[in-house]
Amino acid sequence: MKTIAFTNQKGGVGKTTSTANAGAALALKGKNILVVDLDPQANLTTSLGIQAHELTNTIYEVFKGAVDINDALIELERPDNNFWILPSSLTFSAAETEFSGEAGREFLLKESLQQLKQEFDYVLIDCPPSLGILTINGFTAADEVYIPLQTEFLPLHGMTQLMQVYGVVQKRLNPDLEVTGIIGTMYDGRKRLNRQVIDKIRNYFGDKLFNTMIRTNVSLAEAPSFGQDIFTYSPGSPGAEDYEALADEILQRS
Repeated sequence: MKTIAFTNQKGGVGKTTSTANAGAALALKGKNILVVDLDPQANLTTSLGIQAHELTNTIYEVFKGAVDINDALIELERPDNNFWILPSSLTFSAAETEFSGEAGREFLLKESLQQLKQEFDYVLIDCPPSLGILTINGFTAADEVYIPLQTEFLPLHGMTQLMQVYGVVQKRLNPDLEVTGIIGTMYDGRKRLNRQVIDKIRNYFGDKLFNTMIRTNVSLAEAPSFGQDIFTYSPGSPGAEDYEALADEILQRS
């Protein structure tokens, strides 16, 4: 089982979109996939068609020890029954303060994932757009970190703090953790600025930058409002093409 944390402390860069659609693409390729909604905003949960406010068993209850993680998993509708989610809810917003004084608080997610009875090929973690205890839980549980990065200058300049937190977690909590993937999002190859930013990312991260660029595509923005991934909502769209290509790259790197 490979566990990958999708992270960026800046919101609106395609982090949740990438977690959902990379997961869906890998599931369509026959892999058993679990996506974990580690964000109290529960955007991943709702974007995949689950009404977060109606749930009684979520990641929050798992962290509290009130339910077993296996009882909180929800199977998403797929022909091969191989796409699952550990959902979040708005009540999870209390986690940052509630668990701040708990011993071993950085390992709550890692310990929960170790109890899984269902076998998964990939676990994709959608980290919140912050660098607090929840994101640290994602880093501690993960084998690898993917950073979706909007191809503009301001998101690029905000990387310093993220890399600092990553470095601390790697040093103190998870020495095997590596940043292995940078995903260029909201890309328009006609824009000189986008091309320049990609060049800067490639100069800094080298081959960690995926060759696949996630192009700006209205279907990617529309799909979550229908509670669907891009392959269900618009399978012939550029967004579906890009995330299928990204999934192929992920599999090649595994």
